[in-house]
Amino acid sequence: MIDRIRRWFLLFLFSIFTVTSLSSCNPSRFKSKAAQVSQLVFVSPSDPDTFNPPISESLFSRIVFGLIYDGLINENGITAELEPGLAESWDISEDKRRITFTLRPGLKWSDGEPFTSDDIVFTYNEIYLNDKISTGVRDILRIGTSGGFPSVTKLDERRVEFTVPEPFSPFLRYAGGITILPKHILKDSINTTDGNGNLKFLSTWGTDTDPQQIIGNGPYKMVSYTPAQRIILQRNPYYWRQDSKGSPQPYIERIIVQIIENTDNQFIRFRSGELDSLDVAPEMFGLLKQEEKRGNYRIYNGGASSDTQFFGFNLNKAKNEKGEAFVDRIKSRWFNTLVFRQAVAYGINREAMKTNIFRGLGELQHSPVAMQSPYYLSPEEGLKVYTYDPQKARELLLDAGFKYNAQGKLLDWDNNQVRFTLLVKAEEKSRIDAAVQIQNDLNNLGIQADLQVINFNVIVQKLMSRDWEAYVGGFGGGGVEPHSSFNIWYSQGSLHQFNQGQMPGEPPIQGWEVSDWELEIDRLFEEGVKELDERKRQEIYGQFQQIVQEQVPFLYLVNPLSLQAVRDRINPIKFSALNGAFWNLYELQVKTN
Repeated sequence: MIDRIRRWFLLFLFSIFTVTSLSSCNPSRFKSKAAQVSQLVFVSPSDPDTFNPPISESLFSRIVFGLIYDGLINENGITAELEPGLAESWDISEDKRRITFTLRPGLKWSDGEPFTSDDIVFTYNEIYLNDKISTGVRDILRIGTSGGFPSVTKLDERRVEFTVPEPFSPFLRYAGGITILPKHILKDSINTTDGNGNLKFLSTWGTDTDPQQIIGNGPYKMVSYTPAQRIILQRNPYYWRQDSKGSPQPYIERIIVQIIENTDNQFIRFRSGELDSLDVAPEMFGLLKQEEKRGNYRIYNGGASSDTQFFGFNLNKAKNEKGEAFVDRIKSRWFNTLVFRQAVAYGINREAMKTNIFRGLGELQHSPVAMQSPYYLSPEEGLKVYTYDPQKARELLLDAGFKYNAQGKLLDWDNNQVRFTLLVKAEEKSRIDAAVQIQNDLNNLGIQADLQVINFNVIVQKLMSRDWEAYVGGFGGGGVEPHSSFNIWYSQGSLHQFNQGQMPGEPPIQGWEVSDWELEIDRLFEEGVKELDERKRQEIYGQFQQIVQEQVPFLYLVNPLSLQAVRDRINPIKFSALNGAFWNLYELQVKTN
């Protein structure tokens, strides 16, 4: 999300249930003595921003979307192999440019209406490929040097054909995984506008909508939403999946997404026995491990997380519609000086961060590509790294024309003190601790970073409006496919945060500049999706990683280990490093007392 939207942006695209932040509130609170039902409760650090999937930016909403929507195809949480979902089969043409999906017979939406190929064509052509709707999905679907998009054609009620203008390696995963929306509910909102000339779709399914009016095709449907407290979902009676005996799945009848901002409160709730599962932060691990047997839970270790955590500057040189610079011109000059960014990278002690904040339960991160990916370029293979070296950092700053005053404060070429605001979200203690260390490390270089700890939804708004200077943030892991992060690295992508361009529906911005290295990354991504030879793809994405490390738009920090505590009463857990403990929710059962 932007942040640890845990497997945030692309996991939503695949509509695969890969939520790793699970917990449960006191079950008795939601059960009568007469009817004990099976349930689990997920935890979210914030409220939703919308119930409209294509335009959502919050972690909470994306957790819910993984429950109320299914993909045409799904990804096995252990093997990452593609498996049938809403589509029972698919055929790929010899030239790799056409995919025909065949839907399962008798599919229905959660309101009982038929799910057909008309819904798929509507979703792609009228929503995701509609230039009046700002959605990151369109970035992911952009194809090669032509910048074109797939065409989607109905063949009959159960068959739909996707066609691409040129070879596109990740096409099957993307075409089969994106959330499909109900035409019979949303078609009118696409064809009408409000008083400001905006499509009504953009304000449809807001958080003020009755949750029971949100229609999905996944294992659960929404029942109620209480702001700042919880959302309750019940099993969708029209969901397609059945077990080998013909019994409907999922088996668990109710899901509750509890809104608990403070991780300490989540920790207390888990230790008291109220919660079924919890992401284990490094500072919690020691105590929770000691209590593992007594607490009737197991802590699963998936190795280094595939998420990315980073520190970065706002490199945007543009102005808003009033001619006001998004970033103060003096500060923008610092941020856009490559040697300044590299010096800061050498000045951050990430080893200390790993030891002190993450208790050694993590790995230094050097690349935007997950270490689990076959496309990852390691330091041993030549990837540039920034080993902590404050002396080198100071030398680079002095060589670039910066200087120190008698008090040891860093000044620029015009004697301006180097000082800026550093944003970090309030909901995650380890993120705040990392920001505090960065603040101290920068202070040792004579740089003053004023820490601003605020709610994540507020941070999202600041990022989208370009109202920020520096940020300690992160992105959820997109799996092993590098193109999953295209919307981050494409110069006109919706999550190109460090230099965000004009987005659909926004007031015009002036003077936006794209650097040569950003354009080179564009070219590499375009080349990478056309290339079908895996070895050549590895070389292409290796070049991309080298550019990122050289230019340092983000300084990557520490990947914590993927640790998750799950109560013994939930089975069968098939823990996955990429997808956590609950990717196979449909087959899980809860042993009730």
